[in-house]
Amino acid sequence: MTLTHTLPAPTPRNHLRMSNVLRSEWIKMRTVRSTTWTLVAMVVVSVGVAAIASAAVSGSWHTMSLGDKLSFDPTSVSLTGLLFSQLIIGVLGVLVMSAEYGTGTIRSTLAAVPNRPLVLATKAAVLAIVTLVVSELLSFSAFLLGQALLRSPVPHATLSQPGVLRAVVGGGLAVTVLGLFGLGLATVIRHTAGGISAYVGTLLVLPLINEALPSSISHPVGKFLPLNISDTLTSVTHTVGSAPALSPWVGFAVLCGYAIGALVLGGVLMKRRDA
Repeated sequence: MTLTHTLPAPTPRNHLRMSNVLRSEWIKMRTVRSTTWTLVAMVVVSVGVAAIASAAVSGSWHTMSLGDKLSFDPTSVSLTGLLFSQLIIGVLGVLVMSAEYGTGTIRSTLAAVPNRPLVLATKAAVLAIVTLVVSELLSFSAFLLGQALLRSPVPHATLSQPGVLRAVVGGGLAVTVLGLFGLGLATVIRHTAGGISAYVGTLLVLPLINEALPSSISHPVGKFLPLNISDTLTSVTHTVGSAPALSPWVGFAVLCGYAIGALVLGGVLMKRRDA
């Protein structure tokens, strides 16, 4: 009688380890040139605009009105460039998903990892980690450079002052969450141009439409717009112009809700639709 040994057949679980999928998504993200260029653009605009804005304020301080001087927020001026970073990171968030649909490589991804929510979750995790590290470094760098360029008698801010550290940290958090919001939109729309248009429309066009509405409508609605929430997060004051605003952390929770909602909707549609 001949004895034979039967090797255990590989199970799908061996191919779906979280660490393996994370590693593959990290390789995709860091080897695509669009990632490098978008991160470089974030560095340039965040730090560059901070330098320009701070130098401009120092040069025009003596011509500013008393009201402008009293309401001046040096922290917000230093973090002005983060608005452009929010636009750029949204584009990167869209490309992380839409580029695979555009090239058709999403079919290979889903063939290797049939668990579609896992694919989306790992893409979101990699994007969040990279964006959080970069955006926080940029937020602190822009703040420190901006304050260094504010010449006396222009008021300066330090991280030990009330609300300043929260604003600097909040700037990096806002950029990160908006990147995830862009990823969620791209998962829903599955098209690069459409995803970018939806993201830019939400961030920039909705506030313009809201401003055209009567104040009885625009003020309550404006508090919940992503751009106004990010403005509040990156400033020491809690107002958006003359309108009231959500408190910084409440606004951040709302911003997280937008990102989670877009990702959840994208995950549901990703399961139901063909690749």
